[in-house]
Amino acid sequence: MQTCDVEYRCDEVTLRGHLVFDETVAAKRPGVVVFHEGLGLGDFAIERARMIAELGYVALAADMFGERRQARNLQEVATLVGGLRAEPEKLRARGRAALSALAALPLVDAGKLAAIGFCFGGSVVLELAREGADLKAAVSFHGALATKIPAAPDQVKAGVLVLTGADDPLAPPEQVAAFENEMREAQVRDWQVISYGNTLHGFTNPAADGSMMRTALYNEQADRRSWAAMKSLFDEVLA
Repeated sequence: MQTCDVEYRCDEVTLRGHLVFDETVAAKRPGVVVFHEGLGLGDFAIERARMIAELGYVALAADMFGERRQARNLQEVATLVGGLRAEPEKLRARGRAALSALAALPLVDAGKLAAIGFCFGGSVVLELAREGADLKAAVSFHGALATKIPAAPDQVKAGVLVLTGADDPLAPPEQVAAFENEMREAQVRDWQVISYGNTLHGFTNPAADGSMMRTALYNEQADRRSWAAMKSLFDEVLA
């Protein structure tokens, strides 16, 4: 696999993502943006980008905070994530910048783009889908589902897949129900919510051991099943 850093900009902010692709393939391929957790772009998101590239796609692990900043504790997470969530238009703009950077690459089929995200990144993916980004698929792994700007009718183009833990306090049942109603009211053509029983927040990350956040805990079964659900959607819409 070929890897390299990719710099792109959003307004005055320099963002530094990480690109992964199979350099032995000459043909254009679908592109997938991977949006990181609240800690920032680090090893976990980069590893998921590598796994995406192994499936035959070009993967860009995006940087949402700028200069690849990473949080060291929950207080810093709250500052970095809270600042973007308080300004959803800014959050969406940074997500769009990553999509544009990926679509502009010569090896990417710009007509076949998808986005996945974990935790904070899952909410970024859903915001892009809500605003009508040109995506074939938008996949949220244990992301927050609430929004300040709900999807308008017939605006969502992507197939939306939400993968959530049934016991995740960041996506409680009432939030899941509100999201489902939002999808219905927006007349979204293709949406799914899969809830994994006995599963907390952060279930895809083996480093989630409850030490930083008591309600974030890795779950191997939910991790494996959610990744398989994503692959199934990709096989259908990116073929």
